[in-house]
Amino acid sequence: MEPIVKIEQLTKKFGNTTALKDVSFEVYPGEVVGFIGPNGAGKSTTIRIMLGLLKRSGGLVEVFGKDSWQEALLIHQAVAYVPGDLALWENLTGGQTIDLLMKLHGKGNQAKKAELVQKFQLDLSKKVKSYSKGNRQKVGLIAALAVDCELYILDEPTSGLDPLMERVFQDEVARLKAEQKAVLLSSHILSEVERLADRVVIIQGGRVVESGTLAQLRHLTRSTVQLALKENISVLKTAAFVHDWTPTGVNQATFSIDQSALNELLQELSHYQVQKLEILPPTLEELFMRHYQTGEWG
Repeated sequence: MEPIVKIEQLTKKFGNTTALKDVSFEVYPGEVVGFIGPNGAGKSTTIRIMLGLLKRSGGLVEVFGKDSWQEALLIHQAVAYVPGDLALWENLTGGQTIDLLMKLHGKGNQAKKAELVQKFQLDLSKKVKSYSKGNRQKVGLIAALAVDCELYILDEPTSGLDPLMERVFQDEVARLKAEQKAVLLSSHILSEVERLADRVVIIQGGRVVESGTLAQLRHLTRSTVQLALKENISVLKTAAFVHDWTPTGVNQATFSIDQSALNELLQELSHYQVQKLEILPPTLEELFMRHYQTGEWG
């Protein structure tokens, strides 16, 4: 299967400042790729280069097999984009704005628009200048999701939305995936990325520091173990594979363990009467924050 997005050794310089260095990743049909990193990491710069809004300094950037800079107009015909810094026409109503955006794209579906307006509970009669940040974001999402595209690029798409509207958005992304559409999702809400993404690309300081499925990335950090024994549990406290030991009750404790030591733990527990054992894999947020704070990227 050919990728919809192909980025190889992408570099972008602004004067003497290198914003992106050797960024490489791909996006395939029918998958959601989470694109995450701290502010200033290079996420939006990468997206703008993909869309032909910025010219790269080096490397390869192709969307649908077309050069992102030289064939940007053709690429835009098959891409729906929600920017993180959404700017709208203040004196138009929400309905007028959505209709204009759909007309500019050319592939809008009025029936789908009506369905999305109802789901997102947006009053189309109000002028954009009266909208809250969340309602402005709904305008961008409805306009993007109501067009039929092969690639959806969503940069902080749920900024300002309440949890109920976030759930509506997540259902729509699941629909796109089921229809074999490709989605590049850039978000600071790591739980959202974890719930939706098939693969994750983590960028920091302008370079990709890790990428892969969540299962592949979880080797980067430790699982949390919740354990209760019938015997004295403190004998395990000094085991070489135990980290961050915290007693939680009589013969109960919580600790962390490297993925590679799980078999060693299970072998050790065969000598005891286990009353409770839960091994919780790290969340994406734990993975991201631990390695961002310690700088332990690969």
